[in-house]
Order: sequence, then C-alpha cells, then structure tokens
Amino acid sequence: MASLQTTPLLSSSLTKINASIRLPNPSPLSSSLPKLPSTTTLTIHQLNGSKHTIPLENNVVTTHIYQHLFTPTTNKSNNSTVQLYAILEEVADRIQMHANIGEQRNNWNTLLLNSVNIITLTATAMAGVAAVTTADAGAPLLALKLSSTLLFSAATGMSLIMNKIQPSQLAEEQRNATRLFKQLHTQIQTLIAIGNPTEKDVKSSMEKVLALDRAYPLPLLGAMLEKFPAKYEPAVWWPSSQSQRRSKTQESKRGNNGWSEELEKELREVMKVIKKKDSEDYERLGNIALKVSKSLAIAGPLLSGIAAVGSSFLGNGSLAALVPLLAGSLASAVNAFEHGGQVGMVFEMYRNCGGFFTLLEETIKETLEEKDSEKRENGEVFEMKVAIKLGRSVSELRRLASKSASCGMEGIAVDEFASKLF
Repeated sequence: MASLQTTPLLSSSLTKINASIRLPNPSPLSSSLPKLPSTTTLTIHQLNGSKHTIPLENNVVTTHIYQHLFTPTTNKSNNSTVQLYAILEEVADRIQMHANIGEQRNNWNTLLLNSVNIITLTATAMAGVAAVTTADAGAPLLALKLSSTLLFSAATGMSLIMNKIQPSQLAEEQRNATRLFKQLHTQIQTLIAIGNPTEKDVKSSMEKVLALDRAYPLPLLGAMLEKFPAKYEPAVWWPSSQSQRRSKTQESKRGNNGWSEELEKELREVMKVIKKKDSEDYERLGNIALKVSKSLAIAGPLLSGIAAVGSSFLGNGSLAALVPLLAGSLASAVNAFEHGGQVGMVFEMYRNCGGFFTLLEETIKETLEEKDSEKRENGEVFEMKVAIKLGRSVSELRRLASKSASCGMEGIAVDEFASKLF
C-alpha cells in the first residue's frame, strides 16, 4: 500500500519539462587592435647614458632623429663627452689604487707597531734577566747582554723608519684621496648625464685630477708628503684659481639668478666667520698635533737607543741595570701611544678639515668676485649648498651672518669710542 501511495508522487515529479535556452547570435570578430594610450612614451638609451623620450600621439609613433647623435666624433660636444669618459676611467682606476694602498699602509701601521713593541719588550725582559744574573755566569750573561743590545738596536732602527713615514698618516691620506676621487667621479658622471659638456668642463675635470694627484701622491720615495713641516698648513686638493681679470664696475642686478645684495652680504659675513673661527681653530689644533707627533717621533728611538747602550753595561751595578729596563719600557709605551693612537692620522685629519674650510672660503670668494650674476650659480642653490656644508639650515646660516655683522658693528663702535677717548 505504501508503494502504491508513492507512485503518483513519483510520476508527477518525473513529468517531462520542455525548455529552451536562447543564446545571442555571435557578433563577427573584430580584427582591430586595441588603441594605444596617447600618453605612452618610448625611451631610447643612448651610448652616453642619457634618455630621450618619444611621445606617441594619435597612435602614430613619431621618430625624432637627433642629428648630433649620429655625426662623427669631430663634433665638439661628442669630443668633450668622449674625453670625459676617458677621464672617468682614469678616476675609477685611481679610486681602486688609493683604496688598495690605503689598506696596505694601514696594515703596515699595525704590523710595524706590534713588531717594534714585541722586540722592545723582549729586549727589556732579557735585560732584566741579565741584571739578576751574577757576574760569575760568564757566557750566559754575555749572551743576554748581546741579545738585548741587538734587539734594542733593531727596535731603534725600525722606530726611526716608522716615525719617518708615519704609516697611520699615510693610510689617512689614501682614505681622503679615495673619498675625494669618488666625489670627482660622481661630478663627472653628473656632467655627462646632464649633457652637452664643453671643453671647459674637460679642462676643469683634468685639472682636478692632477691637483688630487699632487695633494695625495701614491709613491713614498721622492714624492711623499712632508710629515713634519715647519708649521701647520691645510691640505689643498683643488686646482689653483687663475681667474681672468674682471671688470671693476659693479652692475646693479638685484634679484637676477637668485642673487641680491643681502645674499652677498650674508655670504661675506659667513666667509669672515669661517676665516676667524673654524680655520683658526683647526690651525691651532693642527699645530698642537704636529708638536706632539714630533716629540713622540724623537722620544721613541731615543729611548730605545739609550736602552741599547745601557744593556751593554749590564752586570756593572744596579744603576746599569736600571737604565735599559726603564728606557726600554718607556720606549714601548711611547711607540704604542704614537702609532697605536695614530697621532699622524690625527694631524692629517686636521689638515684635511682645514683644507675643507679653506676651499669653502675660496669658493664663496670666487663666486662673489664674478660681477655678472647670470654667470654665477643660482643664488638660492648656492646658499643652500653652503648651509649644508656647514651643517646648518638656511635660516640658521642667515642668523649666523646677521649675528656676525652685529658683532662687527659693535666692535667698530667700541674702537671709534676708544679712539675719541684717548
């Protein structure tokens, strides 16, 4: 019965349903390609690294042929570019050479210092043993005396050589040269990237390379910088400015190319502050470092020489034993302070810092001497560069200049009052 009852339900659920699905007629395939956006640009990389964009307008590629890119190298612009690339290769080679030699001379400093100190301490220990050895020992006492004398003599000779060349200062010179050549490398790359270099750019780059070669020579013999000059002088790694005679007539071009009378006065005050404060400070510190370096360079070999002479008289009393022991110990301490403390490097660092402020002062002076403001660098950009080099913001630089000017006016007023009073 149950099966009979479910039959009509099944039969009704299996009722046949006719349905049709209507699909739209396919449209004919279009053979047109999608349109290119009108803002698309093509970029062509030329051999000199510059980029030229070509706009695509109305879906048509417009090819611009730059005649100067396909002319022979007799073109002045192309000649200058090729020459700058040649200078760029030499600068890159110098960067690698100075980096390698700087690392080598830094190793010299470490190895020579360790060797001299070990030799000095060994000779001092031998002198101490010989001092407590009785005179009846004979051959052992003589051996100790000769050994300590020879070691002290070797330490004296090595100290003289080491103090003459100052390896720590040599390493600092090469580090500075590497940094400055990298800076010049970037400047030349910027000239090429901007495009249209001139013969003046080539000559300027070449003079900078030669000036750096003179300031930081690679060889030691015959070309090494004087490590103990008569007085402190800042390092000079830029070419001497031999600017042409300019007209004395001052043209009134207020506001042209970002320059104004207020900006010129501000830069003159900054130049005075650099000359009176920073340059004098580094000159004073450089002279102190020079005197310390000279004193230590003389004291080290002198003490080891005294120890060498004193060790030959061991066994003749307590005083004879005291001299080599004290002199040897002091010589080791002096060498450790001089070369471990890298006093020569400190002196070279002060020379480099003094040269930085001297260069900045000459740059400001040379820029202000140019009467035509259009030939100068943009005034606002130049002011920003000076502020960045001095580690200040533009507003801080202006406050510094105004403060210097006010102090100068007060000093002039005091002098005038004193002259009237007396």
